[in-house]
Amino acid sequence: MCDPDTLPDDSHDTYVYDPGALSGAQCMGDACVVCHAKWPRPRKVLGELPDGSRVFGCDECAGIIGVDSGIPAGERLFAVR
Repeated sequence: MCDPDTLPDDSHDTYVYDPGALSGAQCMGDACVVCHAKWPRPRKVLGELPDGSRVFGCDECAGIIGVDSGIPAGERLFAVR
């Protein structure tokens, strides 16, 4: 049991996605977990499912949510098309 003043471990920044909210292609890694794009096949790991399998995203969505972009989570990021 942890002491009452123990802080949570914030070093684990992996997003866990609900497979019930995703399509089969997204769960299998064949489509971007954010925008559903299937081509080009998403290659950036954006998180994982509760069973530990990874979910992927396209480069654009990975940049928007701050994965591998050097922008800390929670920082403001503007995307312009």
